[in-house]
Amino acid sequence: MNIIIIDDEQQVRQTLKKMLSQLDTEIQVLGEAGNVQNGISLVKENQPDLIFLDIELTDGTGFDLLKQIEDKTFQVIFITAYHEYAINAIKFSALDYILKPFDPEDIERVIDKASKAMENEKLQIKLKAFLDNVENISKEGKKIVLNTSESVHLVNIQDIVRCQSDGNYSRFHLNGGKVLLVSKTLKHFDEMLTPFGFFRVHQSHLVNLDYLDHLQKENDTILMKDESTVPVSTRKKEQLISLLGSL
Repeated sequence: MNIIIIDDEQQVRQTLKKMLSQLDTEIQVLGEAGNVQNGISLVKENQPDLIFLDIELTDGTGFDLLKQIEDKTFQVIFITAYHEYAINAIKFSALDYILKPFDPEDIERVIDKASKAMENEKLQIKLKAFLDNVENISKEGKKIVLNTSESVHLVNIQDIVRCQSDGNYSRFHLNGGKVLLVSKTLKHFDEMLTPFGFFRVHQSHLVNLDYLDHLQKENDTILMKDESTVPVSTRKKEQLISLLGSL
């Protein structure tokens, strides 16, 4: 695996190189850069398999770098001290990141995942989703990458009607009737989607409030606009009523 490191702190680059050299995976660090312009040149000259990319650089951001490279055939692992908005966009796009200071286990995890790389077409979908999400902070503009066993789907979150737990999987019900089975738990998506108008009405159900038609109080059930029904737990009922009253 051929790697490039782009970070504006030399000590960070050295630490990361040292940690990478200690892994069992066959790795070659082709070069390193400390800013956007040098990073772009390095990527174009070397065509790496993977880039470790800092979010904040001296002459711009890692996002600026990605926007200026047309042929994105590489994987990206973002480096950040903590940038909530950026991490949110990264998660929605099913990309990876590592936090400073580095944890050797995190480095090993992301490299192991990268070594099982997906096809370039799927990487392009994820990077497109990420750049779109960086530009759009509203629910209307936000997209989420959903991995099924057969494919990678780029979905507008405003098209998600509801999500249902299915063991260690989540079943996404989309506007129009399409259903996607995704290999992550409902808890993972609850944390991502709740800030965008979704509500966990039951341990096994997360709904988009835009598609809620009405709450049937007598049997603690929600009727959705697609005519599906969803149970509401006793613990969540009063919270839901209060939330609906504030909309």
